[in-house]
Amino acid sequence: MSNAASGPVGFIGLGRMGTPMAARLAGAGYRVQGYDVSEQVRTSWAERVGTTPAVTLRAAADGAATVILMLPDSAVVSRVLDELGPALAPGTVVVDMSSSEPLVTQQLAAGLAERDVTLIDAPVSGGVKGAVAGSLTIMVGGPAATLDRVRPLLEILGGRIVAVGDVGAGHAVKALNNLLSGTHLLVTSEAMIAAARFGLDVPTVLDAINTSTGRSWSTQTKWPDYIVPGSYDSGFSLRLLLKDMRIALGLAERLGTPASLAGAATGLWAQAAGALPEDADHTEIARWLDPDR
Repeated sequence: MSNAASGPVGFIGLGRMGTPMAARLAGAGYRVQGYDVSEQVRTSWAERVGTTPAVTLRAAADGAATVILMLPDSAVVSRVLDELGPALAPGTVVVDMSSSEPLVTQQLAAGLAERDVTLIDAPVSGGVKGAVAGSLTIMVGGPAATLDRVRPLLEILGGRIVAVGDVGAGHAVKALNNLLSGTHLLVTSEAMIAAARFGLDVPTVLDAINTSTGRSWSTQTKWPDYIVPGSYDSGFSLRLLLKDMRIALGLAERLGTPASLAGAATGLWAQAAGALPEDADHTEIARWLDPDR
């Protein structure tokens, strides 16, 4: 059934994740007003879904009861909302699906609330493949009533929607998840390099570990699917992962909680980012650790 009668949905940020997500909403019958700062990107997306792109930020939000953001970081989200906020009608819901800083998210939500606009955070995990398939895990921070209002949209984008707390909580969980993910991948790579140099067959080692206590998403998916074959094409960039790890580390430091391992892992990822190409996939951490790969 078409959802066009429910009014348009603004979607701002048509990058590698935003493009398939906005396309899924359009495919489900929503009238999506998609906008990206790049004219080429927004035109390409519009041609893909058979619609007309929004040519300005304000056009993306015009008449929309819900505006979704899928942007690189809190700095960009803040700039967008500085321009867009005054144009949002009272009662509008802004869903920030970016990987943003939780404390900044809380500040932005408070500012929008003065205009009777509600901001909730709903970052995702699952990468480009999950965005295409609609199987993302979505971590939502904000009022339960607001989540109920936008749940039909989120159910098109994700296979699992988890309410994790008040506004800012979603971004905190996402950053902490990626801190764990980056640390897992780093130590998995060190272990697999040691295994190879000892003369072991890495796929066999991974197979043993994946029914043992050392298993993780890195041993189950990242190494078998992207590193062993040498494709390094998971679809999630090294620098975006590093950004999320830094958000989590900064939150821990702000709260005064232990973060020694987090700091060490983040520092190593920063070294890798400085040595690898700008567009390096995050799985290329293994290639940085072992240049002979």
